[in-house]
Amino acid sequence: MRTVGILGFLAALAVCALPGRGQGVVDDSELVETRTEVPKLAPAAPYAMKDGVVEVELSEYAGYAGLIVANGGLDASENSVFFRKHGFKVKLTLSEEESWSSLNAGRLAASATTVDVLAVYGRQFQVQVPALIGFSRGADGIVVRSGIKRINDLRGKVLASCQFTEADFFLRYLADEASIPVNMLPDLKAAPDKGSVNVVYCADGFASGDLFLKDLAAGRDRLAGCVTWAPKTDEVVEASEGKARLLVTNRNLLIVADILAVNRGFADGSPEIVKGLVAGLLEGNALVRTEPDKHLPVIAKAFGWDLADAREELSKVHLANFPENQAFFAGTIDSAGSYNGIYESAVMAYGSALVPNPTASEKFFAKRYLSEIGESGAFKDQKASIQPEKSRGGGVVEGEPLLTKDIRFLFEANSAELDPGDPDIDEKLSTIRKMLQISPGSIVLLRGHVDNSKVEDFRRQGGDGYVRKQAMRAIELSKQRAMTVARRLTEQLGVDPERIEAIGRGWEEPLGSDAEQNRRVEVQWFTLE
Repeated sequence: MRTVGILGFLAALAVCALPGRGQGVVDDSELVETRTEVPKLAPAAPYAMKDGVVEVELSEYAGYAGLIVANGGLDASENSVFFRKHGFKVKLTLSEEESWSSLNAGRLAASATTVDVLAVYGRQFQVQVPALIGFSRGADGIVVRSGIKRINDLRGKVLASCQFTEADFFLRYLADEASIPVNMLPDLKAAPDKGSVNVVYCADGFASGDLFLKDLAAGRDRLAGCVTWAPKTDEVVEASEGKARLLVTNRNLLIVADILAVNRGFADGSPEIVKGLVAGLLEGNALVRTEPDKHLPVIAKAFGWDLADAREELSKVHLANFPENQAFFAGTIDSAGSYNGIYESAVMAYGSALVPNPTASEKFFAKRYLSEIGESGAFKDQKASIQPEKSRGGGVVEGEPLLTKDIRFLFEANSAELDPGDPDIDEKLSTIRKMLQISPGSIVLLRGHVDNSKVEDFRRQGGDGYVRKQAMRAIELSKQRAMTVARRLTEQLGVDPERIEAIGRGWEEPLGSDAEQNRRVEVQWFTLE
């Protein structure tokens, strides 16, 4: 694992202080070309096993610990779960390259990726997805300047990220939830769009963190933050000496889901091998979930970590078991993102300019393997269990919301009844429920409002005392409006009442002069972090 810490920050300072290397000369060597279309993959071809060994590529990430434990390490071995129970050997290799062309062209049997990548590469990506590996739980995050408190504050700002990765999707997903478009910049000389979250791209998450640190060290204000992954998230915060903070991770925002992607030609020709890969993966996940400390040495050796690092990184993932796999693909999971939900979210987050002809998610999912494993009775005693995690203490609504959602429920004048002319009420309610589903432990705060058009009339009728009296009535009406939405969520959609808070703000926060738009309930989303 790479560690930068304060030494990295001081080194950045030293670079900026060299003659000719101050603020007048900008070193943006971390930046790469911003792509305006999805890269083309190599033509599809089937993978062929060599000497009974299946080649699977992974990256250096604790979320793949189950595969490593099932295999007894990286090397092909007859002592592995795969060989002893399913008759073939597996060779695991580690790479930080995006090897989708190699997988497509049959140079690899399988690889681990995230659901959002499927949506990006679409029809050209000839793979089958037989299983969920797990969820990232804090491995990805957004680090920002300390004055930025929520996603909505990123409007008009510039961040560094890495394109077409889970980091890119993570930012795009949250920006989309906050109803802020994403604008891709070719470089940091280009003027940012004031109404968008603006993004420049680096080769990977480490490079985006380094670029942000360099900006902080030089006293520039070009970047508002970076989207990266652990341990770089913590390294940037530490090295910034208070200038940066961790805005959010996906510890309790479970939309980064790792899946097994298998070369389609190989899967079609060797279904029993694929079934063995899935069964071995699930057994390895179970071993790590049951006795993590017992298997730390194998995990640490594979990744070149010490035991403390391995334990820390393992705490940032959730390895999926069999019933969680079933619920994930069926869409019945109630504490994390589902396969179809994440896929469709990625299509929307990237937009029609980058994904002009999206393919259906069903093209990738191969349900036969989980079905056959279920029929065999294996893993029948497992229970789905995904719980919220508290990482830094504090109650959910003690600080700023993660974002303010651009959802408005409108009301009749002087009434707590929803406007019957709004055709999108059910869709808005469903959107709130989905937000709560993918983030265990999160809550929504419903903020009720009334219009302020009569305030001056009240003052003319009875002075400031009458205004205060009507203001109290306005607060009560606005709270009743918020409670109306809360009741629809609990009674119509079965949302746990403990995950909803409703308050009234009266006429204190008008949107403008439109009385109809001011008779509203707005939504704020708070996540545990």
